[in-house]
Amino acid sequence: MLDNLIFCLNAVIPIFLMMILGAFFMKIKVFDEAFVNRLNSFVFKVSLPVLVFYDMSRSDFHDIWDGKFVIFCFVATVASICLTWGISFFIKNRGERGEFIQVAYRSSAAIMGIALVVNLYGSAGMTPLMILGSVPLYNVIAVTVLSLFNEENGPLDRALIIQTAGNVLKNPIIWGVFAGLAWSVADINTPQILDTSFSYVARLATPLGLMALGASFDIKKARESVTLAGLASFIKLIGLGMIIIPIAISLGYADDKLVAVLIMCCSPTTVSCYIMAKNMGHDGTLTSSTVMMTTACSAFTLTAWLFILKTIGVI
Repeated sequence: MLDNLIFCLNAVIPIFLMMILGAFFMKIKVFDEAFVNRLNSFVFKVSLPVLVFYDMSRSDFHDIWDGKFVIFCFVATVASICLTWGISFFIKNRGERGEFIQVAYRSSAAIMGIALVVNLYGSAGMTPLMILGSVPLYNVIAVTVLSLFNEENGPLDRALIIQTAGNVLKNPIIWGVFAGLAWSVADINTPQILDTSFSYVARLATPLGLMALGASFDIKKARESVTLAGLASFIKLIGLGMIIIPIAISLGYADDKLVAVLIMCCSPTTVSCYIMAKNMGHDGTLTSSTVMMTTACSAFTLTAWLFILKTIGVI
């Protein structure tokens, strides 16, 4: 039992130490807001795509590809969205309904997910396939609900649909997944110079992304919209996992696949939710509060989830 707990702590605690380090650098003015924004942009546009490309390109396509797993992640994401959308009908404020739906289903699948799986297994494992099954849908639905439940906007029109599709197609992490799969299918032998260079850039993704996330944390914002943020946080960190993880186990998923499902269901709400909510005319208070709350609480909930899964022998 103690060994299982140590295993879980070794996977989770380094992630949050890097976030604390980012917050510390922000506090002592080593980081500032402009630098953190550029850092987030670099991780999202360069380092994370290179990481998923690097891991997938070095794998045997026939060993790593699992179409059923991708479909499972897609269907599970659809179910999560439907559930949170249904719960949102109890919220009177129309603007808050849109924010609530987004923060209750949308995970930090890339930064937090890849960091956790790398800590456990030394590579991104099946996380890129989970990203392929869920992240495009994350983006499409986020734009949809934030538009539908914004009183300043009219109904969805053709231009907004085209813009949404364009944003999904331009997602650099998705391109990293596709490029890595194509490289693996073609069975290209990467020259040592390129392989080493890719590995250098890939290694930057986890520490820089986590420090940027920690530097963005503002405890004062977490105190606002406490009730709704608390409900959204429970759904995000615990509720969805209670439904989806047992189904995944019953289908035979284990180890890195099951951890990828755990991240999809139970990782903190991604910081990009706040950026999207503000850019689409929402107040953003509920979003920022939930991001902060889920980030802080996930140190405990993820450890608990890993401990349970390790104890029952599925990871």
